[in-house]
Amino acid sequence: MAENDSVIAAARTWKGEPLALATVISTWGSAPRPRGSHMLVHADGRFEGSVSGGCVESDILQTAAEVIAGAPFQVRRYGVADAAAWEVGLPCGGEIAVMVQPVTAEGFDPELFDRIAEARGHGQTLSVHTDLGTGRAETGHTDPRSGEMGERFVNRYDPPRRLLIVGAVQIAQALTGLARELGIATVVIDPRARFLTQERFPGSTLDDRWPDEAIAALKPGPSTAVVTLSHDIKIDDPALIEALRSDASYIGALGSRRSHAARRERLAAAGLALPDIDRIDAPVGIDIGAIGPSEIALSIAAAMVGAFHGRA
Repeated sequence: MAENDSVIAAARTWKGEPLALATVISTWGSAPRPRGSHMLVHADGRFEGSVSGGCVESDILQTAAEVIAGAPFQVRRYGVADAAAWEVGLPCGGEIAVMVQPVTAEGFDPELFDRIAEARGHGQTLSVHTDLGTGRAETGHTDPRSGEMGERFVNRYDPPRRLLIVGAVQIAQALTGLARELGIATVVIDPRARFLTQERFPGSTLDDRWPDEAIAALKPGPSTAVVTLSHDIKIDDPALIEALRSDASYIGALGSRRSHAARRERLAAAGLALPDIDRIDAPVGIDIGAIGPSEIALSIAAAMVGAFHGRA
């Protein structure tokens, strides 16, 4: 998950220093953080990440200090039915189980962070299996679930989320800002040099190739969204054709229902099958009655995040 990016980066920066890794391995009810969420704790008290949004972090910091000092790995459980849960501040109605491992060869090997980063950098998914009897972690085959309780806990590390925006227009400017706040790397694609400038899109990767060429080279996968915003058939249609050949998680296109009906006819004439064309979310974004570029961008961002989480 994107929220673990800062933990992986910190682990590589702190490599060789005494650390403990806390991981949410089970949740029930309205738990504040999903399974697989990490919190990395340094021996000097610094930490990165979160396992509960602040509810149980103080108790986890104490447990991590004990593990760093040589105590065996632990699984801590918190819930509203437990006095300890109220004591550490988890009155939100949920329950969580958190595993705390030493970052050592006998626990979560420091080299695993490098392997996770390398796999994600190549657009690959890596799964890490932890034996809940010993606390020792190792890489394994990809499991479709983000985690499981039992003798082993399996955490899946997917490639970083990406957003490919076709059309360097005003909506794209607002959308890149939202994507940045969501931790989604953004590439803005537009062959029109006057539109595609770093001043208009600070912090985004700019690509001036024709959209079909750029998208083919960027190889969208399940962690990628593609959105066409140029409102120019010559730019948007080739981009959509190439995107529909990929496994992109979300494909959206700006335009009215009437313009999308015409678009569907053009794409069908270009040889695309109707089930493929049906993958396009158009008019793009969820219906919030959006007015203006910023609100339209918000509706697109919400639809994109929903698609990443498997929501139609």
